[in-house]
Amino acid sequence: MKIALGADHAGFPLKGTVRAAVEALGHEVLDCGTDSTDPVDFPDITQATCAPVLDGRADRAILVCGTGQGAVMAANKLPGIRCGLTHEPYSAHQAVEHDDANAIAVGAWLVPHALVPDIVREFLDARFDDDEDTRRRVAKLNALD
Repeated sequence: MKIALGADHAGFPLKGTVRAAVEALGHEVLDCGTDSTDPVDFPDITQATCAPVLDGRADRAILVCGTGQGAVMAANKLPGIRCGLTHEPYSAHQAVEHDDANAIAVGAWLVPHALVPDIVREFLDARFDDDEDTRRRVAKLNALD
């Protein structure tokens, strides 16, 4: 898969760890910024990181900011993006399996570097549980757009 990866200045210190985890699983990273701890606005990074998912250049997106809260809020305002907040592996998996997420947000201030490979693996290995109940629930989520 091709994974769009973006971080604001607060998320930048964790971005390299996320990139390494994605690449260790054999996936390609599309780097959407930022490249330092110089201040940037998370809505801009979120939009730049989700755009490749929306236009088909990437399969999924991973957003990193200080707490993940800003990124998840911004991402879920973009029609066609379903983003889960994930600070541990189980939520990363469930966001895809039950909610058909195509993006996750991770909080660099909250997630230990050692946990990142498990979070990334669970997100990228998860598949949507395409049964009647989950399809109905996701259809209702889509109707909220």
